[in-house]
Amino acid sequence: MKLSTQSRYGVRAVVDIAYNSDGTETQVKDISRRQGISPRYLEQIFQKLKRAGILGSKRGPSGGYSLAKKPEEITVWEIVRTTEGQLDPVPCVNPKDGKGHCERAEKCVTRVIWSEAGYRLKAYLESVTVRDLCEMAQKMGVKKELDERFVYYI
Repeated sequence: MKLSTQSRYGVRAVVDIAYNSDGTETQVKDISRRQGISPRYLEQIFQKLKRAGILGSKRGPSGGYSLAKKPEEITVWEIVRTTEGQLDPVPCVNPKDGKGHCERAEKCVTRVIWSEAGYRLKAYLESVTVRDLCEMAQKMGVKKELDERFVYYI
């Protein structure tokens, strides 16, 4: 199973905001530069995250994106689910979406392991918060970058 770049970049960008912003708005250009992600692509991802209530935004010269919740309230699962939709390893695990109908579903022993794999992945991603990732970054020695808008020289 592969996660799309939207999920991977979405998690990286949300952690970047939490780690570098100290609660203020962060501009897309700064996240783009630090993470090596196209600003246009970030904007697409951020629109989904905004609709899901993960990010907030402010327009204008001093605007940008900020977390809509505390970092400890945002799980990796919430970000992945928002960017991916359902994250089942095989279609037959979730027949509700209309794509997963299989005439063997009731007697398929492998369906059980795919279902369990999806459940375990979801449980793990639900157990990891943005705050946890920020703490990991700090332990790894990732340097925080002050927003360029607030660096003054006298």
